[in-house]
Amino acid sequence: VCAAEPGILAGLEEASLLAASVGLKITTYAIDGDDFLPGQVVVELTGAARAVLGIERTMLNMMSHMSGVATATSRAITAVTEAHTGLHADNPPRITATRKTLPGLRMFQKKAVVLGGGLPHRIDLAEAVLIKDNHLMIATDIVAALVRVRDRVEGLPIEIEVESLPDALIAAEAGADCLLLDNFEPEGIVEIVNALRSASLRDAVSLEASGGITIDTVSRYADTGVDFISMGILTMSPPHIDFSLHLTS
Repeated sequence: VCAAEPGILAGLEEASLLAASVGLKITTYAIDGDDFLPGQVVVELTGAARAVLGIERTMLNMMSHMSGVATATSRAITAVTEAHTGLHADNPPRITATRKTLPGLRMFQKKAVVLGGGLPHRIDLAEAVLIKDNHLMIATDIVAALVRVRDRVEGLPIEIEVESLPDALIAAEAGADCLLLDNFEPEGIVEIVNALRSASLRDAVSLEASGGITIDTVSRYADTGVDFISMGILTMSPPHIDFSLHLTS
């Protein structure tokens, strides 16, 4: 199996398990998380042609998709790292996935994000609480929402979406663990960071920027002072990395 373009390898473990399930011998020339170059052989299968061809498309599809996720994640990290100057924070933001994953593929996609150097975010609703705008339509206000959640999910981190600078200050003062800054322009995020710092609240809360951020635009958020940048594009529309399988006798 050869790569036709450069990228970050992911899905090789799954491909190897699939090959082993049909009795093929596997020789790997790389491991998940490695960089690869065009023309590089990443894995070799030995066995019956019928078995090889029977798993070919499933194996290549999994490797292509997972490597695409890992590669997109790595490119986002590179863009942020190169653009970060330390203006509002000592370290560049961490790149993280979102809840937007394809049905049935969540664990594979989250794994690929990690292989690309990113963070998986929460795997499911049991790992953390996220209070979104629709939840706040039901609750009386931000403080009431946080109090109600704290009473019911002791020990879980609570993240809450805020839509303005005053709301950010209220949520931080009320004890939110993380603020979701969804669809904010970078300049608006910087205002919130500075306001939190002036109120001695910046160190008490994490900040996550999200909303339509792409590989091309992520560098604009590198110096905003947030802790995390979450990107749905990593799992919903990653590049398709081209691998091909060539039979030899």
